[in-house]
Amino acid sequence: MTESKITNNLRLLRKSPPKMTQQELADALDVSRQTIIAIENGRYAPSLALALKIAKLMQRPVEEIFSIPHEEQ
Repeated sequence: MTESKITNNLRLLRKSPPKMTQQELADALDVSRQTIIAIENGRYAPSLALALKIAKLMQRPVEEIFSIPHEEQ
């Protein structure tokens, strides 16, 4: 089984009204700003619990924030 890369729209949603800084989002989620940066840059895939917390905070379905791109064969 190959590992899939998870893509996300976190930066785009964070910058949409109501706008949040990376630090404000990190504080609301009780994680570090570096964690938010890593998620936004695709270097870190959040745990299911963190992804659900992000979705709840952003008031969006988790599928709207995170996705696994389909690989063309």
